[in-house]
Amino acid sequence: MVTTVPAGTTDDEITGMRRREAARAAELAAQGSLLRLWRPPLAPGEWRTGGLFSADDADQLETTLASMPLRAWRHDTVTLLSPHPNDPGRPL
Repeated sequence: MVTTVPAGTTDDEITGMRRREAARAAELAAQGSLLRLWRPPLAPGEWRTGGLFSADDADQLETTLASMPLRAWRHDTVTLLSPHPNDPGRPL
């Protein structure tokens, strides 16, 4: 997920957006849709995040991603994953 804050956005608007995003992320985590978030090394002013989401299909994932406030400023690249037969966390 790469976020680009529009030119002219005030610090208060950014703070509000981040608060709304954090609240929505907490809701999605509680629902089991958002499993993990990572932040790679960033350059000054850069906003990038890696996330692991659970969804039944691409449409459900898109609905989840679209429900996040930062989506208005964000571009998402999705990589679909499937279970690996040798995953040590996979139930037998």
